[in-house]
Amino acid sequence: MKAISVIALSTLAITLVCCGPKEPKLGHCSLKKVVNTLTVEEKVSLLVGSSLAETMGDSLSWKRADIIVPGAAGTTCPVSRVDIPAIVLADGPAGLRISPIREGDSATYYCTAFPSGTLLASSWDVNLVKEVGTAIGKEVLEYGVDVLLAPGMNLHRNPLCGRNFEYYSEDPLLAGKTAAAYVKGVQSNGVGATVKHFAANNQETNRHNNDARITSRALHELYLKAFEIAVKEGQPWAVMTSYNKINGVYTSECKALLTDLLRKEWDYKGLVMTDWDGGKDPVAQIKAGNDLLMPGRGWQYEALLAAIKDSSLSMDDVDASVERVLCMIERSPKGQKRLTSNAPDLKAHAALSRRAAAEGMVLLTNNNNVLPLNNRTQSVAVFGVTSYDMITGGTGSGDVNKAYAVTLADAFKQAGLVVLEAIKAPYLAYMEKATAKLTPPAFNLAPRQRLTEWLPPAKLLRQTASMVDVGIITLGRTSGEFADRRVDNDFNLSSQEQTLLKTVCAAFKEAGKPVIVVLNIGGVIETASWKELPDAILLAWQPGQEAGHAIVDVLKGKVNPSGKLPMTFPITYNEVPTAGNFPDGLTRSSAKGPQKNTDFTLYEENIYMGYRYCNTFNKSVSFPFGHGLYYTTFRFDPPTVTPKKDGYLVKVRVTNTGQREGKAVAQLYVSSPSKSGVEKPLRELKAFQKTESIAPGESVLLSFQLPAKELAYFDETTQAWTLDKGVYSFDMASSSRDVHTSALVDIEHKTWKTTARLPVPEPPLTVLSLPSTR
Repeated sequence: MKAISVIALSTLAITLVCCGPKEPKLGHCSLKKVVNTLTVEEKVSLLVGSSLAETMGDSLSWKRADIIVPGAAGTTCPVSRVDIPAIVLADGPAGLRISPIREGDSATYYCTAFPSGTLLASSWDVNLVKEVGTAIGKEVLEYGVDVLLAPGMNLHRNPLCGRNFEYYSEDPLLAGKTAAAYVKGVQSNGVGATVKHFAANNQETNRHNNDARITSRALHELYLKAFEIAVKEGQPWAVMTSYNKINGVYTSECKALLTDLLRKEWDYKGLVMTDWDGGKDPVAQIKAGNDLLMPGRGWQYEALLAAIKDSSLSMDDVDASVERVLCMIERSPKGQKRLTSNAPDLKAHAALSRRAAAEGMVLLTNNNNVLPLNNRTQSVAVFGVTSYDMITGGTGSGDVNKAYAVTLADAFKQAGLVVLEAIKAPYLAYMEKATAKLTPPAFNLAPRQRLTEWLPPAKLLRQTASMVDVGIITLGRTSGEFADRRVDNDFNLSSQEQTLLKTVCAAFKEAGKPVIVVLNIGGVIETASWKELPDAILLAWQPGQEAGHAIVDVLKGKVNPSGKLPMTFPITYNEVPTAGNFPDGLTRSSAKGPQKNTDFTLYEENIYMGYRYCNTFNKSVSFPFGHGLYYTTFRFDPPTVTPKKDGYLVKVRVTNTGQREGKAVAQLYVSSPSKSGVEKPLRELKAFQKTESIAPGESVLLSFQLPAKELAYFDETTQAWTLDKGVYSFDMASSSRDVHTSALVDIEHKTWKTTARLPVPEPPLTVLSLPSTR
């Protein structure tokens, strides 16, 4: 009894020291105790980022948090009397974005430029994505940043979206699984990740005000599903709301979205923040469950204080958001008082960037197995200005301040091949003169204007074809934040690019030499009209700082390509189901009133977006979702499907039937029966897995756990996920159109009720629908 009394007294003493008469301190008491000791002004300051006007008033002991990490996107506000530090938030998805140099400091702070999000998704390898996330998170930690504002994971609804390069896929499962892996990797370092932009931020045009008008079914099955997967599996520290409205309500002000769905249905425990200057009404944002307003403005601070004073904003709502902000601060490196080195292992990360880039490149065509280049290939002629000025990533917040970028021409040389000087020299001369005439970007994060193509004279082309073993043409596309792409001279090739392709391919064909096209692009382009001209096409996307090396690794066969398309390549832009409901790249018209595709966008394609449309409506495509060639071949045995509690266990054996070691991507699609007139896509991706490297003649057995709910559709009438009774086809495929084997499974009816009632479009949309027969 005496021992128990001593222990009790000791515990009481510790409690009194930490949480007794003295003020509670963050990290020593419960968060609720810290919240209760804060003044109203301090509480509000924690809900508004530190980029505050210096005329906020005299009630606070600070005016603006110091710039802790130059080039970071923002910080939270500190409250020093209770040991609440300011934490640092920084971009972005392809690597940490901070200033590489600092005034009065001879050291450099470069970060690794990893491949773009689209390329990572093209790997279909969640383990690789997690590895990349871990490396990025390590740089976040070592450079003194607490929360990374990534990953971006909106769907590729339309190929012209300016930010598609940093997003993953047109499919919510692939996007969600990729994002979850990225988040796990980043957060394994004890720093935070932020999934964004929640939700339906699918265009840059008028992004601050656009109203995305979407049916409940499309919203749940497509645009929210990816976030649900990332939130439940990745457990991100933060979710960033999008700028746009959904069915008339700003996402950052929508309680049904942020509280009823995200927190209650999905059981999300983390913080919700705005995008930078997102939303219009800070009081409505806090009421909705949007905890942190970034980057923070004086008028927001004053508006929240006024609302508290007149009781239009309750202290319960304020305290709930403050507690979530403090939770993130407490678990952050600064909250844990962790030291930083400012010296991450950039060499190791560069090697990972190179490997990841090669793993995600997609071999679109390979006529007569011209690739990989054999050992007899000694010399190359490199065409296209992008061959000498690679596009490592997109622009805007998704850009990375890197130390270097490897061009394709330099990579060939370092790989021991002769790069023909007779072509290289005039390209460099042209580029130097043409670059001097370009208009500088309008602002720091704006896309840099690209050079038009130089066209080699016909005589030089004939001479070149006779002198080298192979011709390489690189076509480049940049894109980025703030603007969407255009159809002419962007989605479609320019006239100069078309001429370059035709003349180079003709000259080399006459000489009996192959031509390889490398696509160094951030988004889908038109390929159907010219894809038969070259002997092979390698889709390199935007591969990061090791771009040239990674491309050469694939071309020479050091890496067997195993990337698969995360979206569909259509025949023409007009055959995209969203073409009529997306900005056309033109400025606002003179018409009065809200304007379609600028002020509001109608998601009339409903659930038929991407391959769901093309397959169901039997539309021809240039390259289907999931397409990608290998330097070997694989066989998929018929899958076995075993019912398990609340789902199904699917197993399939994959055998390498070719001559080279390689990795295969197994894609599991499910075709479900349509009951009571409910339309459904022909088939939908429900699971995927990338194998380890398989030697010729060897095989591996893959297993997929498939929850029954993931086979359901969202019934708008009952507001429930509904699994129809009937026979379902489990299709093992190498693309959305190349099904190898199937298994039929008889499934019983089941429903899962939802409680969140999200806004619906008013008036109701007239949506795309199937003819009477499929």
